[in-house]
Amino acid sequence: MLVLFETPAGFALFKVIDEGKLSQVEDLWKEFTTADSARKVVKLKAFDKFENTSEALAATTLLIDGKPSKGLRKFLKAHCTGSTLGVADSKLGNAIKEKLQIECVHNNSVMELMRGVRSQLTELISGLGAQDLAPMSLGLSHSLSRYKLKFSPDKVDTMIIQAIGLLDDLDKELNTYAMRVREWYGWHFPELAKIVQDNILYAKTVKFMMNRVNAAKLDFSEILDEEVETALKEAAMISMGTEVSDLDLINISELCDQVLSLAEYRAQLYDYLKSRMNTIAPNLTALVGELVGARLIAHGGSLINLAKQPGSTVQILGAEKALFRALKTKHATPKYGLIYHASLIGQAAPKHKGKISRSLAAKTALAIRYDALGDNPDNTMGLENRAKLEARLRNLEGKELGKSAGSAKGKPQIEVYDKDRKKGAGALITPAKTYNPAADAILGKKDDNLMVIEKDVHVVEETKKAKKEKKKKKDAVLEDSVANGEDENVEPEVEIKSKKEKKKKKQQVENGDKEADDEETTKKEKKKKKKQAEDEEAVEAGEKDKKKKRKHADASEEAEPVSEKKEKKKKKKKSSED
Repeated sequence: MLVLFETPAGFALFKVIDEGKLSQVEDLWKEFTTADSARKVVKLKAFDKFENTSEALAATTLLIDGKPSKGLRKFLKAHCTGSTLGVADSKLGNAIKEKLQIECVHNNSVMELMRGVRSQLTELISGLGAQDLAPMSLGLSHSLSRYKLKFSPDKVDTMIIQAIGLLDDLDKELNTYAMRVREWYGWHFPELAKIVQDNILYAKTVKFMMNRVNAAKLDFSEILDEEVETALKEAAMISMGTEVSDLDLINISELCDQVLSLAEYRAQLYDYLKSRMNTIAPNLTALVGELVGARLIAHGGSLINLAKQPGSTVQILGAEKALFRALKTKHATPKYGLIYHASLIGQAAPKHKGKISRSLAAKTALAIRYDALGDNPDNTMGLENRAKLEARLRNLEGKELGKSAGSAKGKPQIEVYDKDRKKGAGALITPAKTYNPAADAILGKKDDNLMVIEKDVHVVEETKKAKKEKKKKKDAVLEDSVANGEDENVEPEVEIKSKKEKKKKKQQVENGDKEADDEETTKKEKKKKKKQAEDEEAVEAGEKDKKKKRKHADASEEAEPVSEKKEKKKKKKKSSED
């Protein structure tokens, strides 16, 4: 049976001389009390020495994960074929068994044997002294600690985490101290709080002025503006504050010194944080700024951990409590967390903040990964993404063409019309459609041709009415004549004459009707000619109506005299007959 033992100098392979003693686990430690007794239990068979520290670190890191290194596999193939191997890690034994087909053992007796070998290691391995083993162990442990912590002097994100934490604490302390100065000095000069709004300027003014009586004699030009200075001096003259002692003013002045010193240190710390952020995460800084980027890194734990997060997580990072509350109560989830304080989201309108935060989180996730895993990155990627986000923000706010042109990017979408086109031919499947003017709807004024047609219809109707009236008059005349001819005292000859006269009268009436019809036809032809002339001259519709009405009145006046003449002739005939 062989035993694999790992040392900072290399791998050692010991052969168990007396395997029967492994059964007595409780008494096994007695065999390693001295070097001679230890040599009777185990014997060094082979030793594989590391060439340098990097090789030792690589082999040790693989052993921690339960994987054999390339050098260890070669070493075991050369010396462990056909024998059982005792290992200190069961996971490593399984890997060796799968890859090298070497039977491995891990139990309590093997662990006790390892413990005994470790106690007599320098005696069992010749050439490995205690003075050499101690520095080797120390150097390997340091290298292994750096590797496990993933520490890199180029990317000191832990410094950023500490700096942003201290900056937030300083802001809280400064706010507390400044409020205390205002409240303390407000008993003496309460009007000063409204005149000087800035906390730092307030502390400087109090330290410089001390008692408000000195305000009229002092020059505040180095601290305040002229308008503020005049307002301060006027308020100091009529202040309603109480009098305080010099000891109170001294304590207030010392508190002002604390405020000013903290403000100065905060400015230095901010400059330091700004330089570290531009060095370690330049693209993240270009997108969201130094403070928001540093808070994201601090909340994620490190830049590497933050790079593993998707964009949706980066978007709500810092709003975990609100997220879980919304999920529990089935309400709307938050749209943003720490990223809300970025300048791009601050520029957006309230209704666009959600869209911009989602886009910014996606670009921020890419920038973080590029900063964490890229080799010597610069801020070009962050600047390009920021320009794209600003363009999107302008597009959402309607400052560019955008949707009116048919697409979100400001370019019109032109679709090719090939729906009715055959695949292999240039002709269309369906014939081209022609324009149908009859389907048009006409609103407003009527066309001149339609007006003329309507007027002709009215004229025809009027002529028909006139004919009906004339027939009625004729019938009435005939009835009168017949009634007169049927008298009993009239002789037959006279009756014959009356019949002849009636025929003549009928012929005359018919001739008169023919003449009236001829006159009407001539009048109609004249009317048509006049209408054509009027259409050519573009005379207004109102004037046409007036002219036609006048013509119809003349025609009726002409028709009336004809009927009157006929009636006179009839009366003369009757008188002659009588």
